[in-house]
Amino acid sequence: METVNRFFCSTYFWYAFAAITVFVYFFGLTIPLLGPDEPRYSQVAREMFQHGDWVTTTLGGFNWFEKPALLYWLQIASYNLFGVNEFAARFGSAMFGLGTVASLWILGRKVADLTSGWKNRFGEFLGMIAATTLGLIVFARGASFDIILTFPITASLVGFFLFDVYSMQEPDNRRRYLWLACFYFFIGIALLAKGLVGIVFPIAIVTFYHILRRQLPSKMLIISSIWGLPLSVLVASAWYLPMYLTNGWQFIDEFFIQHHFQRYTSNKYQHPQPFHFFFWVLPLMTIPWIPFFFAGIWSGVRKTFFSPNPENEHEDTTAPKSSPNRDLFIFAMSWLAVPLIFFSFSGSKLPGYILPAVPPTIIITALYVYRWIGDSERREVAIKALAVFFFALILGLLIFVVPKYAEIDSVKSLVRSADQKGYGNLLIAGAHTVSHNAEFYAAGRLLRDTDGRQKRLTGPASIAAEMDARGISELLVLVPIEWLHQFGSPNEITAEVLENNGDLAMILARRR
Repeated sequence: METVNRFFCSTYFWYAFAAITVFVYFFGLTIPLLGPDEPRYSQVAREMFQHGDWVTTTLGGFNWFEKPALLYWLQIASYNLFGVNEFAARFGSAMFGLGTVASLWILGRKVADLTSGWKNRFGEFLGMIAATTLGLIVFARGASFDIILTFPITASLVGFFLFDVYSMQEPDNRRRYLWLACFYFFIGIALLAKGLVGIVFPIAIVTFYHILRRQLPSKMLIISSIWGLPLSVLVASAWYLPMYLTNGWQFIDEFFIQHHFQRYTSNKYQHPQPFHFFFWVLPLMTIPWIPFFFAGIWSGVRKTFFSPNPENEHEDTTAPKSSPNRDLFIFAMSWLAVPLIFFSFSGSKLPGYILPAVPPTIIITALYVYRWIGDSERREVAIKALAVFFFALILGLLIFVVPKYAEIDSVKSLVRSADQKGYGNLLIAGAHTVSHNAEFYAAGRLLRDTDGRQKRLTGPASIAAEMDARGISELLVLVPIEWLHQFGSPNEITAEVLENNGDLAMILARRR
């Protein structure tokens, strides 16, 4: 036990933990694509890859302007390296997850350097807590836009905060200009990641930070907007400009009006949730650090806003007024509040929307944990053991649980079974369902309406009519298990169940 404790308290632990983090973030990315979004986004990237088009986004050959191009660009690059597969589709997301962790680690290191009495290990603890926070682990494993937005927002805000701290602590340090340039550069990347929130969030968070500190922005920050915002626009124009020149008003209408403003102000896309939805989703994303997160909020708010001048900085959760770690807590609270309030008023809510608010929860948690540990070797070992245990738990789930769930959620096995039985050239339709998962696994074979949406057939009669209209005698049909009884009695078609995954069945329909 003493040997274990000695290892946990040594520098070697951090090197080992960094290696394990990289391993965990890339482990198991080969499972089938899950849900409706991963397959669609991965298929959009595949079509761009196949057509050699880095600008116009299509799905099933039809224009599909829901999201910007950054995720697709990452997937295209990965397809070039690894081929078109699940690992390649998720590789960029895993990299951006690690990028988020690295950004917070850099933040912690720099704040520790500038804080009297602190050791550099605050950066290590901040990075460790970030790497083992459930929200980051989950979304860094998905081919979706939430982690693609979270990394550049994190990098941008880290850049701003370090500029702000260096301006106060070391005003002659020219590195602050580099951090300020990072702030604006990564705003441009965030615009490429998920649209207007990429600039709305950083600007709103910085503004709220100054309000909470009861200070006006520095003269240098205000002047920097003259060159900084054009830098952000220049970076973002790498896609927005050619996209507009190629697709004109259709792009403006679908991308901005429908998928920005209407998605926020209405329930057009069928994702309603109560106002308080994110107030319980966000804490769950901090697993396994929930108790420390709540303790950090309570202690930090009490001592920052009601006891702003604690006598002993090392023992309290905030430092004296205008110290880097006190300002870091205020900044984290500003960062947490803006996405939480913004998305709580949205008419459309999905759990991933709140992911940009996870990094500040990690900062708040790490500030509390670092002081809770103090000089106690026993507490330090306990915290590190919790992080290692959680990684072990995640690996266990990825090996024994997630693949079984993925098999049920995905149509990959159904399409593969039909192909292996010699039906790989047949078209595929859905009866009583639309499988967005099939966009990737049945690409080029799905029946669509004139607007590009998948056809939703309603039973044997509509299947027979569709087959007659297309002049085909055989058709593969995805059917929910509970609707299979429709195909058992004599009707216009014969139906053979080729495979089922417990949720959907793949049937071979033949015209009588």
